[in-house]
Amino acid sequence: MILHYQTHSPFARKTLVFAHEAGIADRLEILHHETSPTLRNDRVYAENPLGKVPVLLRTEGAPIFDSDVICAYLDTIHDGTKLIPESGDSWWQALTLQSVAQGLAQTGIALRWETVRRPEPLRYGALRDGYNEKIEATYDWLETVPDLDAPLHVGHIALATALSWMAFRALPSFRDRPRLTRWFDQFERRPSMRATPLSGDTHD
Repeated sequence: MILHYQTHSPFARKTLVFAHEAGIADRLEILHHETSPTLRNDRVYAENPLGKVPVLLRTEGAPIFDSDVICAYLDTIHDGTKLIPESGDSWWQALTLQSVAQGLAQTGIALRWETVRRPEPLRYGALRDGYNEKIEATYDWLETVPDLDAPLHVGHIALATALSWMAFRALPSFRDRPRLTRWFDQFERRPSMRATPLSGDTHD
């Protein structure tokens, strides 16, 4: 299988960390692609009409995207403990945490447009402040959510990669939340995280 990847994407990294945790990373060929809303990558557009990574190319079947769907697929092709609970409240908790983590990263990306990437005369301060508020509220929620102590699942992987990316991009810090910080620091020592470091700058 081929994974269209980007070394500074929290979403692409999530899929690769998931593959490591599932014990199938060696079955993936990783191809780095630069993508941006302002920089068309025709190779990626050929597989995903949104022009975004990650995209998983299988030996049989159509390409799979985005990261949520790729992780769900990868969880069907390994023989270890499933990283997406199959039923019950643990399933909903894992999917909810994954959704919050995805939203956190997406909000961080949007905040970067209003503080770094958009030409300064076009930045919108009220929107910047709104994104900041969402990020801080998310950190507050994560500080109290009990599911951080559950057995490893996809939500934890999504959260760890999102938090790591927030720190990588020097976005608002979560480190004044002690429980969340302890959890993240412990998770970041996992071999799956050490094997997939973030690197590189966005090209617009």
